[in-house]
Amino acid sequence: MSSTSKLFKLFLFLFGYTAITAQADNIVTVGVAPHGGYVILGGTVIPLKEVTLSAQIPGVVRVIAGEEGDTFTAGAELVAIKDDELQAKKRAAEAQVSGAYTAMQNAQVQYTRELWNPSIYNPRPMAGMGMPTMFDSFFDGNRGSLMGSGSDKGIERHADLVTQGTQVQAARSRIQQAEASLREIEAKIRDAKSLAPFDGVITDKLVEVGDTVQPGQPLLKFSYSKFLRIQVEVPARLVPGLHKDMVVPARLDVNNTKVNARVALIAPKADSQQHTITVKFDLPEGVPGGPGMYAEVMIPDINSPTRALPVVPKSAIIKRGSLPSVRVLDEEGKPRMRLIRTGIELDANHVIVLSGLEPGERILTSEEKPPASWDQP
Repeated sequence: MSSTSKLFKLFLFLFGYTAITAQADNIVTVGVAPHGGYVILGGTVIPLKEVTLSAQIPGVVRVIAGEEGDTFTAGAELVAIKDDELQAKKRAAEAQVSGAYTAMQNAQVQYTRELWNPSIYNPRPMAGMGMPTMFDSFFDGNRGSLMGSGSDKGIERHADLVTQGTQVQAARSRIQQAEASLREIEAKIRDAKSLAPFDGVITDKLVEVGDTVQPGQPLLKFSYSKFLRIQVEVPARLVPGLHKDMVVPARLDVNNTKVNARVALIAPKADSQQHTITVKFDLPEGVPGGPGMYAEVMIPDINSPTRALPVVPKSAIIKRGSLPSVRVLDEEGKPRMRLIRTGIELDANHVIVLSGLEPGERILTSEEKPPASWDQP
């Protein structure tokens, strides 16, 4: 193939690529939107969830499952305290429960016997006067007749049934008491183990194996760090400019990373000493760094004078390197790449430009849907 033919085919390829690219792009004019000033506040990166596991019973630490940075699933055993004494008490309580059930069985047997074979109708083994029972009964009966009041067998039988029924109820109460004591000991045995409340990582280990701990003493800190947040103490005068799910620019201290953060929580009250309100911002998944890192958040100041700032579609922004850029058409209609600095998002499709563009300039946008600036955790 001749060199002329190769150059001709290369020209056709480049021309076709340019035509396809031009068809996929649209020309828009940079608009404006009234906007106030900003205040940059420093904050701290925190995990989405964090708990401090504390000792529930006194004892000696027997097991610690891992070190700082080790990950565990929900329900995994993280810390265990020796429970030999509790195990001994549990065996004693189980014996008490078994004895209570035996006493209950005996009381029920006695009640059943009294119900079907009343003792009042059974002859007594020996008479009180040293004579055969029938003579004793004869004399008792005559004495009762002579006194004008005979013994009522029905009343005596009812009294015997009530007595045996009371024994059954008492046996049931002893069973409940023994089982309650057993459940109390079993709860303490469960408290001897600290389990992971959710999938996460150990961030701080506060004790070692062999340490003696008391109830309430912190053992370790456990956090869910797959998603991170920025916690900022915001002056009360700036809070009216924030609302839940609002997206604001943020900068992480690692590699000067710039991301968009979403307002996740605004505390309902201010700190009485600092007169600030705690605000937490959700970060995109997979951002560099971790809990404890320094970060900055750009918060709008509604009290500052309003000014007009350029507004561009998200589809016009190209993210390459540390700063975003757009393709601006020059006087000859040729696209030129230009770096810009973006502010907050006005809505799902438009973002404010803080520097790099002027209202009225023409830029290219792509018909393809731009990637989301952050992912909701």
